[in-house]
Amino acid sequence: MKVTIVGAGNVGASCAEYIAQKRIASKVVLLDIKEGIAEGKALDLSQTATTLGFNTTITGVTNDYKATAGSEVVVITSGVPRKPGMTREELIGINAGIVQSVASNILEHSPNTIIVVVSNPMDTMTYLALKATGLPKNRIIGMGGALDSSRFKTYLSQALEKPANDIQGMVIGGHGDTTMIPLTRLASYNGSPVSQFLDAQTLEKVAADTMVGGATLTKLLGTSAWYAPGASVAYLVDSILNDYKRMIPCSVLLEGEYGLENLCIGVPCIIGAQGVESIVDLQLNEKEQALLNKSAEKVKAMNAALKEVL
Repeated sequence: MKVTIVGAGNVGASCAEYIAQKRIASKVVLLDIKEGIAEGKALDLSQTATTLGFNTTITGVTNDYKATAGSEVVVITSGVPRKPGMTREELIGINAGIVQSVASNILEHSPNTIIVVVSNPMDTMTYLALKATGLPKNRIIGMGGALDSSRFKTYLSQALEKPANDIQGMVIGGHGDTTMIPLTRLASYNGSPVSQFLDAQTLEKVAADTMVGGATLTKLLGTSAWYAPGASVAYLVDSILNDYKRMIPCSVLLEGEYGLENLCIGVPCIIGAQGVESIVDLQLNEKEQALLNKSAEKVKAMNAALKEVL
């Protein structure tokens, strides 16, 4: 099985590393536009194979899409971060051009691939990729909810002082500080609601910390995070290639589900060999649905910046 990762920056390289270490795919191609970056990172990662015990072949190329041919899954991490003085519309315009170009080149060589979008603003870039390619909606997946949910479970683990892997929790809505919705009501510790162990004030703080999880790391690191995003992508790719049918919150096109239409936003999905195999209805309460509706309005407002692109 073959996976291509477009963008050999920190997130892309981490994604390649985790896919290789966990033996998710037999071949990984790293592609970047900057000469030597993908080749160098691929060679560096390849030299860990004998010490880490994997046999995945990792190849790096500079803008050579022929090398990506036959990829079952393609991950798009490429794009530019927002710079001081840059408007949201300017960022969207630049990254929209990049995502469109990447998707077009990828499909020329891997027409049956499933595309996982990581580039920001992720919900908007997922929507763009879907509209620009005309692919069925099951084959375009935005990965943000998987990352946001892992951060949510980490903060719950810290508050509970219990192992993170004993905790279940999910974040839906847009992948942004003001649009994501940590579902504290549905979070559990070994089957018991976390509200049995944590008071309302603590749960509110966990939710608030989750919503600014990315910004917190950017402030600490001076750049965007990469370990957790890379691991979240690998987790999603694993469910596709091995047809695990995991329930993972992902940004996908809604056509009436949750009362929403014509936007990509995070909701729980069953992820398997066909990509998005179904969307799960969580039976949100009135407050949660209102928050999702508000999140959708913000995502749609951001999508409006695509009007000159689509």
